[in-house]
Amino acid sequence: MPQHERFNFADKAALLQKTEELHLDLPFQDDVSILLQPTEIAGRKVPNRLTVHPMEGCDAEDDGGPGKLTVRRYRRFAAGGSGLIWFEATAVAPEGRSNPRQLCLSPRNVASFKELVRRTRAAAHESLGEENDPLLVLQLTHSGRYCHPDGTLRPVIAHHSQVLDPMQGLPIDYPLATDEALDQLQDAYLEAAGLAVEAGYDGVDVKACHGYLVSELLASHTRSNSKYGGSFENRSRFLLEVVSRISERFPELIVTSRISAYDGLPYPYGFGADKVTNEEDLTEAEALLGRLRDSGCPLVNVSIGNPYFSPHLGRPFNTPIADAETPDEHPLVGVARLVRITGRLQQKIRGLPLVGTGYSWLRHFFPHVGAAVLEAGNAGMIGVGRLAFAYPHFAKDLAKRGRLDPEQVCIACSGCSQIMRDGGCAGCIVRDQPVYSDEYREGRRRATLKGASP
Repeated sequence: MPQHERFNFADKAALLQKTEELHLDLPFQDDVSILLQPTEIAGRKVPNRLTVHPMEGCDAEDDGGPGKLTVRRYRRFAAGGSGLIWFEATAVAPEGRSNPRQLCLSPRNVASFKELVRRTRAAAHESLGEENDPLLVLQLTHSGRYCHPDGTLRPVIAHHSQVLDPMQGLPIDYPLATDEALDQLQDAYLEAAGLAVEAGYDGVDVKACHGYLVSELLASHTRSNSKYGGSFENRSRFLLEVVSRISERFPELIVTSRISAYDGLPYPYGFGADKVTNEEDLTEAEALLGRLRDSGCPLVNVSIGNPYFSPHLGRPFNTPIADAETPDEHPLVGVARLVRITGRLQQKIRGLPLVGTGYSWLRHFFPHVGAAVLEAGNAGMIGVGRLAFAYPHFAKDLAKRGRLDPEQVCIACSGCSQIMRDGGCAGCIVRDQPVYSDEYREGRRRATLKGASP
């Protein structure tokens, strides 16, 4: 197994040499123009094939509406020129928030979301012209076992996990979410989708990734005597029924999902794991994508991993968050895994463009790998999360210069993730230092004091 190394590539020759040394199939091409070509999703023109992934800022107001930093973030993304802006995880119920400052859409704050959408579109028009209209998708979520609505862990779990339960100190008799409660939660998603229409979003994402509730339902092999557990049909029931119900009620709305094709957890506690080796088995992910396509989803965003168990799978990094282990794996192996998994699924599921992820670690080389992936037909769009935090105008720069500035890209330092874990407002502590460096230091100070407390 190749050991972890930090990014250290002076030019493309060094990067390609390392991929060859690691025996990785990571495509690369000089011409990045395909990324800038307009495309069409559900009959709507999208300015280019670049996506900003949903990245939480943890900066909502007390009522769950967008705060000043939320508005600033999305205006910067829109002015930066990406064709698809995937708005961050927004809880469908207050008790489903991952932290007290997670966005939460409700009738009492829908006007503030409507203003956020208006100002986001206005920023795109001001920066790039009235004809530039990015597609705006809002991610709807329930945080499941990672609920901290008031700052205290209040898990809602779909199944018991011999891996995750001990990490959270959950007893063996901790109650599971009942089928009746999940039925009612479906209604909450439907209500939130209606509010998203009122706010002016083009689409909604029923979040099914990274170990949150709908993602955990997909992995609920051991959930017995439940219409939401056991068989693949039951485990996928919640996601597919919610997607269908939203599509039927709001035909004007694009309905999609961000899924984890492989959780990185051992079977039977994770989705997409081979029963023997625990390596990825994409059989059920293929089936799920096929059913999403058949239900009318015009695109799906693909990720892998659980950030609380195996963060390097979904986000290859240079430096882990505090007190976390550095994986015994070269980050390029992680990038190549994400590219490979998305590519295999895209080749199997025709007629459903997939949004690829895992590119931020590549820094200014990411457009060259992403363009090669698109040329090969191994994704429909290319997205970045952490890099967009650091460099919100990356798409605009790419269109003007044909390249990215190495001095503005994400350096995969995990600073934005660290702020979240420390309970602060998340952003780039390197490239957006005046706004977030104090937030980072204060969070580290609080964590140190907490650790020193008797």
